[in-house]
Amino acid sequence: MSGPGLRGGDELPIGRRLARWRVRRRMTQQMLADRLGKSKSWVDKVERGVRALDRYSVIQEIAEVLHVDPTTLLGSHRVPQTAAVGLDGVEAVRAALARYQHRPTATPPVDQLHRHVAHAWLTYHHAHYAQLLRSLPALLDATHTTPALLVPSYRITAAVLVKLGEPDLAWLAADRAVTAAADNPTLRGTATIVVAEALRTLDRDRLAMTAALAAADTVTEQSVQGTLLLQAGLAAAGTGDRRNTDDLIDHADDLTNRGTPVPDLHHTHFGPLTVRLARVLAALRLGDTTEAVYLHEKAVRRDDWTRLPAELRAAHLLDAAHAYAQTGDHTIAAQKVLAADTLAPTEVRFRPYARTVIAEIARSGPAGADVARLATAVGLTR
Repeated sequence: MSGPGLRGGDELPIGRRLARWRVRRRMTQQMLADRLGKSKSWVDKVERGVRALDRYSVIQEIAEVLHVDPTTLLGSHRVPQTAAVGLDGVEAVRAALARYQHRPTATPPVDQLHRHVAHAWLTYHHAHYAQLLRSLPALLDATHTTPALLVPSYRITAAVLVKLGEPDLAWLAADRAVTAAADNPTLRGTATIVVAEALRTLDRDRLAMTAALAAADTVTEQSVQGTLLLQAGLAAAGTGDRRNTDDLIDHADDLTNRGTPVPDLHHTHFGPLTVRLARVLAALRLGDTTEAVYLHEKAVRRDDWTRLPAELRAAHLLDAAHAYAQTGDHTIAAQKVLAADTLAPTEVRFRPYARTVIAEIARSGPAGADVARLATAVGLTR
């Protein structure tokens, strides 16, 4: 679908294309925001390319408000739904979350359940998402009567659903984790980490910040409290609140300097480097892309970079690629995406966010052979 004044529009970033159609429909940013149930700031960031449109359902909603076909906004690139194996796995998890009577065929011994949960964490950290999705329904059933294991099971479920572009379902799993934690402050804190992640993905940053801060006030476990503060800081960045962003991340940074390092019992990976990575993402969310690039380059030169899980490093490299693309350096952006794909292929092949970043790089001009192959692999076509 095209019209006067939109010639060549297929090569524009999706945010610019959205802005053109908004103006064409004689709508202000505030009018569009009101009809979408979003903030004016959210619309502005999308149009400027600061915030990625990485959920096809949101693109469909915008297209409906603007009275255009979704492919008009997507241009010459098509962003497909999650790959078939991922969708099959998501539907099985959805069915498991819909069951209120969990009936495992046989409840394994507690020590065996601990090993199952530990294996699920390991699978997540290696970004083996299809394998993880297949195992989650049985894990949720098996741990249903053991809150100390059910909470991390729900938490892993929510975390992978956020990755795969299912934040509404992730929020449900995260909320179940909070309920299962009952009056245990540490378990509630770990559950609230994924509540905040899901809410941020749903663009409910203020709610995410409120939830994270409330939980942080009740937790004494340093790694959990610090991770909650980082979530609150990222949520503040999503609202454009630079002062609170800096204060909250600085507060988390202070916690890394207290006492001696302790085992990462709650799989937060909280420490000086994760604080630095949070600063990169916060700068990107605030639109400070040059600062994000600078902070990224400092972070990945640290000795502890290679000790982070493949999932976490690959996810950060995607954020770095987005930042480089926003500064106009699409060559380095492509290198970062390819590095992420080498580290954790499914982090790139299964995430809607990754496809958005790859599409942005591909739009900049003729892509290298490796990027072109990757674009084809994730379902982007010209």
